[in-house]
Order: sequence, then C-alpha cells, then structure tokens
Amino acid sequence: MKRIEDFITDYDIHLFLEGNNFEIYKKLGAHILDVGGINGTLFSVWAPNAKHISVIGDFNEWNGDKTPMENIRNSGVWAVFVPGVGKGTQYKFSIRSRFGADVRVKSDPFAFYSEVRPKSASVVYDIDSYKWGDSEWLNNRSSLNLFESPVSIYEVHLGSWMRVPEEKGRFLTYSELSEILLPYVRELGFTHIELLPVTEHPFDASWGYQTTGYYSPTSRFGRPEELMAFIDEAHRLGIGVILDWVPGHFPKDDHGLRFFDGSCLYEHADERQGEHKGWGTLVFNFGRNEVRNFLISNALFWIDKYHIDGLRVDAVASMLYLDYDRKEGEWVPNIYGGKENIDAIGFLKRFNEVVHGYHPGVLTIAEESTDWPGVSHPTYLGGLGFSMKWNMGWMHDMLDYFEKDPIHRKYHANAITFSLLYAFSENFILPLSHDEVVHGKRSLLSKMPGDDWQKFANLRAFYGFMYGHPGKKLLFMGGEFGQWDEWDSEWSLDWHLVDSEYNAKLTMYLKDLNRLYRSQPALFELDHTHEGFDWIDFKDHDSSVISFMRKNKAGDNLLLFVCNFTPVIRSGYRVGVPLPGSYKEVLNSDSYHYGGSNMGNYGTVDSNGIAFHGMPYSILIDLPPLSTLIFIKDVDNKILEH
Repeated sequence: MKRIEDFITDYDIHLFLEGNNFEIYKKLGAHILDVGGINGTLFSVWAPNAKHISVIGDFNEWNGDKTPMENIRNSGVWAVFVPGVGKGTQYKFSIRSRFGADVRVKSDPFAFYSEVRPKSASVVYDIDSYKWGDSEWLNNRSSLNLFESPVSIYEVHLGSWMRVPEEKGRFLTYSELSEILLPYVRELGFTHIELLPVTEHPFDASWGYQTTGYYSPTSRFGRPEELMAFIDEAHRLGIGVILDWVPGHFPKDDHGLRFFDGSCLYEHADERQGEHKGWGTLVFNFGRNEVRNFLISNALFWIDKYHIDGLRVDAVASMLYLDYDRKEGEWVPNIYGGKENIDAIGFLKRFNEVVHGYHPGVLTIAEESTDWPGVSHPTYLGGLGFSMKWNMGWMHDMLDYFEKDPIHRKYHANAITFSLLYAFSENFILPLSHDEVVHGKRSLLSKMPGDDWQKFANLRAFYGFMYGHPGKKLLFMGGEFGQWDEWDSEWSLDWHLVDSEYNAKLTMYLKDLNRLYRSQPALFELDHTHEGFDWIDFKDHDSSVISFMRKNKAGDNLLLFVCNFTPVIRSGYRVGVPLPGSYKEVLNSDSYHYGGSNMGNYGTVDSNGIAFHGMPYSILIDLPPLSTLIFIKDVDNKILEH
C-alpha cells in the first residue's frame, strides 16, 4: 500500500457516513500496516466536530503536539500513519473541539485491546494472527435449524464463576477457563454457554454492562487470542458461545464515548433522550447513521473475528420506549406523539437483518421484558427480527409460585398455566438468569420454601417442569449444584458445596435432565408451536398436580409429564393418556440418586381402558412428594431410551 487513501477510501467513508459500512472496524481504529515499504500503524478516528486531533502514546511521550492527525477530505474521519509503531503500543487520542479550547483525551472506540483497569489506554493489536480450527463447526452452524434443535444455555460471569483463593482471589484467565469451565459445561450437558459481557469495562461491579471498549475483549482475563482459543475449544467440544451485547447505553467515563469530540457525538444532546438516570449511563443516538453503523459493525465484528454463535441483546425494553424509567416531563414523545422510540426500533430491525443476512445460523436474542409484539418475528412481517426472546413473564410467575408455601399454591395455579396462553406467540427462551439471584433476591435454592430436603425437592421439581415447558432453556451458574448464597460478583461460587450430598445429587439430576432433553425430539422440535404441547390436566388445584404431553414432528416420540407441587404423597393417582400400552418412567426427580425419597413407579406402567381427563385411556401412578415424573410412551412397540 502506497498511501493512507489506499486504505481508507472515499467509498469507505461514504458508506460509513450513510450507515452502511458494516466492516468499518477494518478501517477505523489502529491497524498495523506497510505503507510505501515502511512498517507502522495507521490510526484513524471519527470526530467530525474536532478542530485538532493527535494520537498520543508511549511512542511520543504522550505529547499532543508531536503526532497530529489529518481530517481526510474534511469528512470528519481523521488519520495518521506512524512509522515504527507496532503491536503492544499504548495510545489514546488527544482531541480539541471546534467548540472550545478544552482538550479531551479519549480511548479509541474501535480499539482491539485495552490496558487492564484502572488504566484506560488503548493497545495496538493484531487480531488476525490466530489460527482457527472450527471450520467444520461454522459450516454446520450455517445450516442448523436451532428452532427445532435442543438449546440449553449455561449463563456465566467469568469473573466470579471460579477464582484462585491461593492468589488473593484472582480471576481465572481465558486459558484457564478453557481448561476448566468448558469441560464442566460439556459434562453438565448444556448446548451453549452464555457470557455476561466480555467487552472492556472500567467498573467490575457493572458486570460488563457498562462498556467502554466495544471492540475490545476485557483484558482482565487475558489477551484477545486467548479468548479466541476459548471459543475455538468450546466449538471443538460441541458448545456454542453466546455473548451478552449492550447497544442500548454506555457509561460516562471521561476516556469513553461521552462528549467524544466536544459534542454529543454518540449520545443524544437532550438528556431527556440521552440519559438513563437510573443507571447513570448515556443512551446511543440511534437516529444518527454513523452511530448505528458503529453498533451493527460491532455485532458483525464479534461474529467475524471471534466466531461468536449468538448475541443476547441486553435491556431491549429500555431501547424501545422513550419513557422507559422516566417520569412525566422527563421524556420527549416521537413525531407522532407516542412513546415508541422509532429510531431504536429501526436500528434493531436493521441489526437483525444484517446479522442474519451475513451469518445464517447465528442467534440474536432479546432480553425484552414487556409485551411488545413480534420481537422474534421477521421484519418483513412487522417484527423486530430477533431469533428468540427471553420469557421474562414465565420466569417471574414461576419464581413467585415456587416461593410460596405448598399449602397456598392451590390458590395460585394460574401462575403455572398462564404462560401457555402466550407460549407460542414468540420464539421463547425460559431464563433463570443472574438478575434473579442478586441484590437481595436470594439464590434459587434459598427461594424455595421448607426445610433443606424440601428446598432441594422443590428445586428439582421446578427444573423438571421447566424442561418440559415449551421453550429453550437457560440457567445461571450455581443453579446446577444449589448455591445457597445469592450471587456476588466479587467472589467465586461456593464450590465446596459440590461435595455435599444434596448438592452433588442436584447436579446429577440436572445432567440427566439435559441428557434426556437433548435426546428426545419431542422436547425441542415443536417448541414454538402448539402442535408440540397438550395439556392433560391443569384443574386439580387442590392437589397442585398438573400433567401434560410433549410431542415431536414425526409423531413417534411422546413424553408425559406429571408434576406434584405439594409434599403430599399421592398413591394410585389416575392420569389420562391418549394411547394404549406401556409408559416408561424415564426420569423421577424424587429418585434416591437425586436426593429424593425414592418413591415412584419403578419401570413401566400399563394403560387401561378407563377414559379420563378427556383421554380414551388412563394410567394409575404413584406420585412422590414435590416431584416431576417423566414418562415415555412406547410408540410402535419401541420404548425410546435416553
């Protein structure tokens, strides 16, 4: 390459300014190049309201007078090539606005790597040198129909999953997590791991949800190539990797995006549109082409360069509504007088169209807590275009139900059944997420009523119901072994508990649930249509017993779920069934192996000709206390094993 103009072309800038340069990260930022036979780094940054910009770093004593940048054809994109600067060089931009004499020192919005906090310099880095070994995984991903496949997700905060107490509680590195965490997830039987944001962030307690380095994996856990190796190893083990992504807001840290070139460049100037006061953060200006381009390019960056399999978009509701967390007079209506954020809606639709267009098979998942219609419907049908949506209503209803003493549950049966009224309106994921086990909400196990035995029994019954309910599954770390204390991001999970009997048996139960789930098409093929689910009975409120069926597309895989949400043993309980023959009990949450009382049906039960629950046949079963039983029907005289 002979000139800077050969690298950042007029066409590159034109596409960026109109919002359509989805690989702009290959042009802006810091790129190690050979220009006219000279090795160095090309620095470039978008700052249209700057009067003067210099790149500063350890190569020029952080002196803002030494390395001025040029405003390329007055486009607002500034650049300079610095000979001799290479990988590992620390740098920032020194920006003087045309609106005043103040100099702002900023990290690079497109930096590929950053200093370890509390330092905040960007670092020149080559992210193209890692040699990937997951081509087969990527090829298969593009053709896989995840809507009709098992998806069970283990949600993880890397900074607190496990620490090293012998070394003052330090974080595990990406490399150590690859060796320890990934085999653990595979052993548990999850199909995916979801990482709370690993984008660079200055404040540990934000868990990554207040991002300053959108293109920079956090240096807390190691180098970019180590994160790549982590994801590569996950794919080798058959585990998909989902990344939490935060396009809704960003923090006010001085080195970040706030007031970047002396103007509200990335955020709205009007605080009624540009600030989340409850979170102390700023809102992206989704009406600006370049800001939308920055974010959509970032989404593709994580998929292109880090082979991410899915993006879970945080706080979608805060983006959709102009009055989100705002009182009367604190927000500005849209041009039609409504509260819908038209610019953000347009951005989300475009984001989904671009991601799915460039990368078939990659999931986009909305954490959306309202009843906004069509979140996971295609944009051409008027939807937002997400692949899937978290079912927050199901999560809140179920936790509210299971926290109640069983003696009162008969008065709250609607909490169990209500979700089936809308279960097929979206492509849902059933989340038991980090937000429900923090800030005084208690851990899942601690939420359960009763003594220790009953708490574990309640949680096992809950998990069994969850895996039978239509929708993909998500469980936050610690829930697999019964963490007693609520999650604290400053500490490791309580790994000493895995040696306790009840905790170890809960883990065994969850492994068997995942194994059964992944092996039975009835549990995932028709997740998002009523054809895969039938109630048998939801009217036995006094006993708090429900029963239902799951079916597959071919009609040769039928599973029967019977749940007893009281500690009362119910012998000879009659359940209607659609077909004659034997029903094999394949999972019993009350089994001794899982810490239960070992009451059950010990193999198979045969139907009889007594019609019941609107079915032509029925079976008599023994219902253990606080339990979920799962039976498989022998279709065509073949019992399906798991």
